[in-house]
Amino acid sequence: MDADVMLLGGDFVSLRAEYARDLARRLAAIPAPLGRYAVLGNHDHWSDPEAVTAHLEDAGIVVLTNRGVRLPDPFADVSICGLDDHTTGVPDADAAFAAAGATRIALMHGPSNLLDVGDRVFAVAMCGHTHGGQIAMPGGTPIKVADGPLSRRYNAGRFDLDDGRVLLVSRGIGCSTVPVRLNSPPAVMMCTVRSADATHDPV
Repeated sequence: MDADVMLLGGDFVSLRAEYARDLARRLAAIPAPLGRYAVLGNHDHWSDPEAVTAHLEDAGIVVLTNRGVRLPDPFADVSICGLDDHTTGVPDADAAFAAAGATRIALMHGPSNLLDVGDRVFAVAMCGHTHGGQIAMPGGTPIKVADGPLSRRYNAGRFDLDDGRVLLVSRGIGCSTVPVRLNSPPAVMMCTVRSADATHDPV
């Protein structure tokens, strides 16, 4: 199944921003007819956020730092609302959700961005950052979690929040600090978002 939209949760590089150039070109080659959208992660901020952003946008990937965008027709009621990283950036949920459509998908780097979103309405929030612990006990319980006050509570998977909101936390495909993953295999999520009335095809 091919995806209509590509959402990228950040940490495109570890330390050197120039590595984002080739990665962005490879990501841009993956079909996504309704667009490719990204937010920056803490490692992007620690390297050079302006350079990482430039490499992504040069490849046609839209970086949503505290701003939203509506999808093309027939999905113009769907908005992707991107937040800057909670721990190293300057997240502004008011700006990210300004003029958003009825169906809102929050794109964040880590689960702690929920503290910035507060009680704002969204259908689903998508993020990564945690690596699922990267090194975990059998069964997936992380030994150490990524920075952020909500990283252990929302470490990986689907979480049903209040008011019908859903949080999806991907384990991602990379590593942090050491090139080892244990009991936390890499993952790319493919999701189907359907309208409540199902009057048109899902995004």
